[in-house]
Amino acid sequence: MTEYHCHILPNIDDGSRSVEMSLEMIKAMRAQGVSRIVATPHFYAHREKSVAAFLKKRRAALEKLVKADPSCSDILTGAEVSVEQGLSSLADVEKLRIANTDYILLELPYAPFSNRFLEEINEIACGFGLKPVLAHIHRYLSFYSRSEMEEVLRTDAVLQFNNEAFGSFREKRFVKSLIKEGYPYVFGSDAHNLTDRRPNWDLLCKKAKQEVIDGAEDILGQDK
Repeated sequence: MTEYHCHILPNIDDGSRSVEMSLEMIKAMRAQGVSRIVATPHFYAHREKSVAAFLKKRRAALEKLVKADPSCSDILTGAEVSVEQGLSSLADVEKLRIANTDYILLELPYAPFSNRFLEEINEIACGFGLKPVLAHIHRYLSFYSRSEMEEVLRTDAVLQFNNEAFGSFREKRFVKSLIKEGYPYVFGSDAHNLTDRRPNWDLLCKKAKQEVIDGAEDILGQDK
């Protein structure tokens, strides 16, 4: 299994607060069957000086992990990029993509639906040749109407499901309907810590059928 969404890098966002916590989170993921990890710290354009400054912080955080445990050198990097007005015109935004792929993990605002956010996604996709991955799409059921959700799903994106969705009847039903309809998808724990937002691949393995887990896209490729 591949972890496509987590906040394990120490002291870079609201995720892990120390190298020790990061290593414990990684240990838990691996014990639960995760073979590849993509670290995706939050990126908010309005908070960062620049993409370059963010990448420098991300690199430094990963280097701390590798220094503490050389096995962490196989951790891949990306970012959970908040969709904001003007994001598509930000210099170097394409450098926030997942590892060596053309995919970029995008997080929609927790706010009522707005076409301008979809316009930003389309501009990023068309302008930079990137393929959007929409983070935890099931979390927006309370924000979007059915027709608005259908508009979001027409962005031709890969859908990222948090494992937690399989612990909720409503979200699980929604996720299963999207899988049945043939939307491409990947999983992630969205882990931030070791308590209330811990690595939870054990939940996915317990609640989801094996064919559902196996059906996740391999957007990294087997050789990565």
